[in-house]
Amino acid sequence: MPKMIIELEDLKNLARLAKIHLEPDAEENSKTDLNRIMQMIAEMQSVDTSDIQPMANPLDAVQRLRLDKVTESDHREEFLSLTDHAQHGFYTVPRVIE
Repeated sequence: MPKMIIELEDLKNLARLAKIHLEPDAEENSKTDLNRIMQMIAEMQSVDTSDIQPMANPLDAVQRLRLDKVTESDHREEFLSLTDHAQHGFYTVPRVIE
């Protein structure tokens, strides 16, 4: 796998796309940090994991399940009756997008 290196222009473009303001004196440190992260990812991807079974939980914890049954009653009509801002069984809100 080719080594990915982030150049300063790449960093500036990423910051622009993410709408993040980077101070000029922090750009070089950020570039170095991102390159270290990319190097670590490349090292992790190079590890052969073909003989390793995926795990759902690293602690071998067991999910305690409960019965799938309704435990609360439906209060929809009661709650809708408490407002003047309801129509056709739903709450109405002011339009945000024109």
